[in-house]
Amino acid sequence: MTGNGYFLCYEKPWRYLSRHMSVLTPVAVEHRFDALLHDWRREIDKRLLRVLQGRSPSLLYGPVKYVLEGGGKRIRPILVLLACEAVNGRVDAAWDAAVAVELLHNFTLVHDDIMDRDDTRRGRLTVHKKWDGATALLAGDGLVALAFQTLLQTTSGRIRQIARVFTDGIVELCEGQALDMAYETRQDVTLEEYLVMIQKKTARLLYVAATVGGLVGEGTQEQVTALGEFAFNLGCAFQIQDDLLDITSDEATLGKTYGSDVKRKKQTYLLVHALTHGDTGARQRLRNLLSAPRIEEEEIQQFKQILEKIGSIYAAQADIERYLTEAQRHLETLPPTQGREDLFSLLSFISNRNA
Repeated sequence: MTGNGYFLCYEKPWRYLSRHMSVLTPVAVEHRFDALLHDWRREIDKRLLRVLQGRSPSLLYGPVKYVLEGGGKRIRPILVLLACEAVNGRVDAAWDAAVAVELLHNFTLVHDDIMDRDDTRRGRLTVHKKWDGATALLAGDGLVALAFQTLLQTTSGRIRQIARVFTDGIVELCEGQALDMAYETRQDVTLEEYLVMIQKKTARLLYVAATVGGLVGEGTQEQVTALGEFAFNLGCAFQIQDDLLDITSDEATLGKTYGSDVKRKKQTYLLVHALTHGDTGARQRLRNLLSAPRIEEEEIQQFKQILEKIGSIYAAQADIERYLTEAQRHLETLPPTQGREDLFSLLSFISNRNA
């Protein structure tokens, strides 16, 4: 368990790697993967900005550039590249698809920030706060259009299948966002309903990234399916982690408002679990806190204490572990390539993140 009270849920990949790659120690594997992430992130950043070269008007592309310069972990495009590598595909062939997935991801962030009324993203003003709502909507639309334009530059005999996976993913993303909005006005959301929502809103995009990477890499149907299922389970764990980090991390580390989910009275794993598993008194205390017109840090700390007492934080940790274990199971069905080992490294990297 870490100092901030939640588990480092997944350390198995490093032990697993050391058994299959005896020429490298776990520390050496980690250093190699860190260097790979650094190099690929830098290349992704360059390629994202290259998409905008020579484009006008600035009313559209200025905010789009602002978004893309905001940084981020670039997990989704890296997942495209790693999935391609895992089936012994040519990584060079996957760059356009990787950039397309990151453009799509940033589209979702811009529109999420509008709907969630967030003021900051990655430590900077959100687009609708720096400009206005109309400009942010336009920037989001531009990002998804650029994503398709970039995706279609991919040279692959499977481009039709790739485009279908990409398009179906966007539909599910929108469905997930709609469920997220609908749940904001309900206090009877079940954990099952919540999980369906995050599967569509968060896990599906990771599924798209890994599936597209496997298709570009000319993987077999079984390999592509395994990659998709690996990423889907990883995405579920990722979102529950986000819910947890909202009240266990700090604003400087998160790059967004501390307790923003609580302040927006958003239906997260923690809240849904607490309202369905807490006793009558605990549920009433939660509802009293959430009924306040404005929630300050003191109320967020009270909220956290109630969750700890009910066991919601522990339950979140357990479900994160469950999804990560399932992700590992699918990953182990792939051939023991360097690409697969790098995906194990990604699994460990994500499971131990604090932002």
